[in-house]
Amino acid sequence: MAVILFKSFTRVLIGIREQWLRNLRENKVELGLFSLSLTVKDISKSKAFYEALGFEAMPSCGSVEDKWLMMKNGTTMIGLFEGMFEDNIMTFNPSDVRALQANLVEQGIALDVPVKGDSGPGHLIVKDPDGNAIMFDQF
Repeated sequence: MAVILFKSFTRVLIGIREQWLRNLRENKVELGLFSLSLTVKDISKSKAFYEALGFEAMPSCGSVEDKWLMMKNGTTMIGLFEGMFEDNIMTFNPSDVRALQANLVEQGIALDVPVKGDSGPGHLIVKDPDGNAIMFDQF
């Protein structure tokens, strides 16, 4: 049952992602890598569950002790975050988050969290029309 729910949830997210990609490609914006950031109640149990689905923890990207970690299965990446977010978040890693922000503002897309600072790492968060949070995180 959990695998069926996961597959259904994944299909919905892929559809949302594809629409965003189509819209942003028209404006020549590079989104970079994609991952789904999942809020979890018990990171150890969640890690074991996703390992059963074939995901492997990425050693340089968080840990159970840090209460966050990234996992990968082929080209699919997920992040597990205990106590950091209230809701799941789609995450893209663009090479220039500030250019992306300018593009989104130009298109009239409201920013929930704008990028701070003029250079270096940064992130912004927007919500799609259905309230799904999308983070663009440049590191």
